Amino acid sequence: MSRVYNFSAGPAVLPEEVLKEAASEMLDYQGTGMSVMEMSHRSKAYQTIIDEAEKDLRDLMNIPDNYKVLFLQGGASQQFAMIPMNLFKNKVGDYIITGQWAKKAWQEAKLYGKANAIASSADKTFSYIPDCSDLPIDEDADYVYICQNNTIYGTVYHELPNTKGKTLVADVSSCFLSEPIDVTKYGVIYGGVQKNVGPAGVVIVIIREDLITEDVLPGTPTMLRYKTHADAGSLYNTPPCYGIYICGKVFKWLKARGGLEAMKEYNEKKAKILYDFLDSSKLFKGTVEKKDRSLMNVPFVTGDEELDALFVKEAKAAGFENLKGHRTVGGMRASIYNAMPIEGVEKLVAFMKDFEEKHTK
Repeated sequence: MSRVYNFSAGPAVLPEEVLKEAASEMLDYQGTGMSVMEMSHRSKAYQTIIDEAEKDLRDLMNIPDNYKVLFLQGGASQQFAMIPMNLFKNKVGDYIITGQWAKKAWQEAKLYGKANAIASSADKTFSYIPDCSDLPIDEDADYVYICQNNTIYGTVYHELPNTKGKTLVADVSSCFLSEPIDVTKYGVIYGGVQKNVGPAGVVIVIIREDLITEDVLPGTPTMLRYKTHADAGSLYNTPPCYGIYICGKVFKWLKARGGLEAMKEYNEKKAKILYDFLDSSKLFKGTVEKKDRSLMNVPFVTGDEELDALFVKEAKAAGFENLKGHRTVGGMRASIYNAMPIEGVEKLVAFMKDFEEKHTK
């Protein structure tokens, strides 16, 4: 069977070259006589894998020396608690609510102190990014928190909020490595890798060193302290070894393709094909305000639930997988991450045109 076009929001499509290379090394990684899945995380071979992965990520993102890169577990959702546990000094966090994940992070922070919702786009089903140029930032806020790209709703911050000097914390799970970012504008950048970087099971945290301290909330478990992992080079306990190995391969794949500048150009080209069609279509409509559209996640609807369901069913039969929208919003969503080839988007649009012809009078 040939490979399908997988538009899943995560776990998501991975580069074919990476999968083939991993397959060729499955039984014998570089003459070790074993798979990376079987390898001790304390071995010299594995130390090289994790060191190279970190070095390549630092190169790709131009990560300054005063930031640590941590390969952790627990998914992005565990960071909802780790952030307040480690960063709360005044026990105040300011949250901008642009979707389900920012909302969940905000609710979690309330367990540990005061979490303010200082802006929200809930009034229009999170279909836009609120104006963040002059926010009511709490004087005591330990940080300002955003979810930079909203997987479910298909919005993205094209401009970072004015945090008035407060530390910016960003969940970048679904736009990780899709374009260059200036790491120095953030205190913490983190993301689950299963959308744009690797297989589920790894979360990458990039954190400024001054934010890694012993001074955490009382009762914070050893495993939930950034310092534990920073001091041990992400090897305090057995890490998700195989997942990190695949991430490392994806970093090399990105470097070979010209890095994040080249990826941004490619992603813009892909997204334009789909958005241009949606803007001219008589049947399909995008659901996001144009100025806030994501390059990674594109939600759309026909306006008729039965027709939406038929579209998803027929698309699946034609080899386009996982186009059903998130259960909280319905409709359709095409996630077009780095590894989705441009022809996948072109073929999807051709299929949508045919469907439109059949179903418009």
